[in-house]
Amino acid sequence: MAALVLAIVAGLPASPAAGAAAAAKAPLNVVASFSILGDMVGQIGGDHIALTTIVGPNGNVHSFEPRPSDAKALAQAQLLVVNGLNFEGWLPRLEKASGFKGTEVVASRGVTVRQLSEAELASVADSHGHGKTGGHLDEAHPGEIDPHAWQSLGNGMIYARNIASALIKADPANAEDYRARAELYISEMKKLDEEIRQVLATIPSDRRKVVTSHDAFGYFARDYGVQFISAMGISSDAEPSAKGLALLIKQVKATHSPAVFLENVSNPKLIKQIARETDAKLGGSLYSDALDQPDKPAGTYLGMFKWNAGQLIYALKPGEGAKP
Repeated sequence: MAALVLAIVAGLPASPAAGAAAAAKAPLNVVASFSILGDMVGQIGGDHIALTTIVGPNGNVHSFEPRPSDAKALAQAQLLVVNGLNFEGWLPRLEKASGFKGTEVVASRGVTVRQLSEAELASVADSHGHGKTGGHLDEAHPGEIDPHAWQSLGNGMIYARNIASALIKADPANAEDYRARAELYISEMKKLDEEIRQVLATIPSDRRKVVTSHDAFGYFARDYGVQFISAMGISSDAEPSAKGLALLIKQVKATHSPAVFLENVSNPKLIKQIARETDAKLGGSLYSDALDQPDKPAGTYLGMFKWNAGQLIYALKPGEGAKP
């Protein structure tokens, strides 16, 4: 009889309380807009979250076109973590198409935003063959701000705190773990930031000049005193006009920039042409808007920063020179 009772009970549907307990154990469904944010969210969320990243490793956010699978993932998300600062131009359309009903988290909230200089605005305008009031510039970057705020470790700490706060609010049962993971992550950022500052400070300021594909390193430049000369302005899917390219080559020669660098999300032909026509040497790849594959040295946010700083230091340090 006892065995029969147990068998009957086992066959009954779970009670509402049991169902609620099972649901509470389900991971938080989180979507990140691109790979750098995806890594940050994963570092802080750990096993408590189920993470989907829309624009993956080595993906170009500037030219990205959403897929049906992205709309499906967003429709099921409880949290959506975005950069903001007009970076993900395609995202509002995707949110509308997906019927997203969750909470949007702007990771850059609270950063000191870098305004684009007149020279940078002119560079962007010239790369598209029109003046400052041209359509693409205004549509892609209203407010004339630099959206690449993660290229500052100080800003990265703000991103981490915003992400942790959002996870804690959405999943208070795991608040202590989110908090502890975020604090450890931030302490690693602080340590790396100090190391980079110390090493770059030993390099003469007149050597801290490099050419990159597009203008993604303004925050890095502001933090560490490195001058970046951009070949394609703020957007990596743009190309300079013939006149703009000639002026850029002239500028590289005049500033005696020691090296030009490729980027993982840009076409390498332009940078290689600049290297051929100037005395600058071709350096390695820098990671600007996307991480490398997870098993690579630049496959995480901190790994990306270590890689970029190492490449720059090697190229700029007197007597070293860029890698061939």
